Amino acid sequence: MMHKKWIGGVLLLLIGMFTSVLGAFIGINIGTDVSDLPSETDTVALLKAHQISHVRLYNADTHMLKALSNSGIEVMVGVTNEEILGIGQSPSTAAAWINKNVAAYLPSTNITAIAVGSEVLTSIPHAAPVLVSAMNSLHKALVASNLNYQVKVSTPQSMDVIPKPFPPSTAGFNLSWGPTIYQILQFIKNTNSYYMLNAYPYYGYTEGNGIFPLDYALFRPLPSVKQIVDPNTLFHYTSMFDAMVDATYYSIEAFNFSGISIVVTESGWPWFGGSNEPDANTGNAQTYTNNLIRRVLNDSGPPSQPKLPINTYIYELFNEDERPGPVSVKNWGVLFTNGSSVYPLSLSTSNQITGNSSGVFCVAKADADPDKLQDGLNWACGQGQANCTPIQKGQRCYLPNTIANHASYAFNDYYQKMQSVGGTCDFDDTAMTTTVDPSYGSCKFTGSSNSSTIGGLTPAAIAPSSAVGGWSSNLQVSNLQYLIPAAFLVLLLL
Repeated sequence: MMHKKWIGGVLLLLIGMFTSVLGAFIGINIGTDVSDLPSETDTVALLKAHQISHVRLYNADTHMLKALSNSGIEVMVGVTNEEILGIGQSPSTAAAWINKNVAAYLPSTNITAIAVGSEVLTSIPHAAPVLVSAMNSLHKALVASNLNYQVKVSTPQSMDVIPKPFPPSTAGFNLSWGPTIYQILQFIKNTNSYYMLNAYPYYGYTEGNGIFPLDYALFRPLPSVKQIVDPNTLFHYTSMFDAMVDATYYSIEAFNFSGISIVVTESGWPWFGGSNEPDANTGNAQTYTNNLIRRVLNDSGPPSQPKLPINTYIYELFNEDERPGPVSVKNWGVLFTNGSSVYPLSLSTSNQITGNSSGVFCVAKADADPDKLQDGLNWACGQGQANCTPIQKGQRCYLPNTIANHASYAFNDYYQKMQSVGGTCDFDDTAMTTTVDPSYGSCKFTGSSNSSTIGGLTPAAIAPSSAVGGWSSNLQVSNLQYLIPAAFLVLLLL
């Protein structure tokens, strides 16, 4: 038994070492304030199908942790804000929490981090006095279980702990939290952990009274006359995201700490809001999230720390419609709970449109009527003569098993082959063109620079304005195909 434990410890250490050298990653948060949350098994199946390599859970739900077993996905588990007082006041409670919620699932569930609370200093300040005690007790329990090299402990904080984040070079933590933040940084340094930051340019922009342009918040290029420059360092900031991260690095440095890296545990943009929230819309959300992904996966850091990648977790997987607050609070998800995507996404730099790619793809609209989609799918795979073999059960594009996902593949296959003779991307107004390559994993869409066409087709009817008849399908669900993985390495160990 001791020999097996020793081998398991070595494997966990090796996994941690390999993971640390893979470069920047994009992960995703999974909240639970959802009225019709998919089952844990279904959620993990979707994550695996799209090779999502990192997830953050806000609690330590036993069903989710079991479902993640043997998935290879790196998991950050959360100590809820309600649990902090008990853990911070009792080392035995901390040890029991580790045994129940971490040790019990390792090594099959790849837990690599514990997020202690969520924005504790600004959301539940009464727990601040015991926050660091809770972190220390959890770490000591990990040490006792020989898991401290595999699992790191930290606590996510909002940008609100930095009152004046611009210019970044003069940023500093709120001195009223000074002693607690100093202890947090000392803990992070001593345990070789990292600072967890929740960075939201959406709020930086909407609450900024017009100081910064929207393009700056959305990673869009700025004209030369509107460049954002730190007057002290002369660093140019091409995005508010980079400025937020750098403001945090400078704040850490102001406390005389160095060598502490930052992981962004939350960042995103709401896709829908109330009448007084005009900037919460799908266009801005898609622009922000796709640009964020490209920014993170270029493997560089902010201007002051160019060699430190900014690992980032997108907020969030599903819309949390049960959260209280403004309309926008409920609409940050990149997926609906039926699996369909809110807007096209590409979580990988491996799908850039190059070579012989057309640069334009035909995909199902996220809000398309399912019955019309089914009709269009039937027509494309029948009269339209699209190659629909890859979306059959067991084939490379079958998962996610949704109408929109399968329709997107069939629509695009038809469109790529027939546009030269008049084929259109319409399908009774259920389809649209996009320049985002919807390929994912081993599922390569026709027209992608990485695709290979199976067989050939003879010219067929022009794409229908109202598709009817044809190939029969019982496919049920949507186009999560846009949710594509960050680059990562799968390590198989026997």
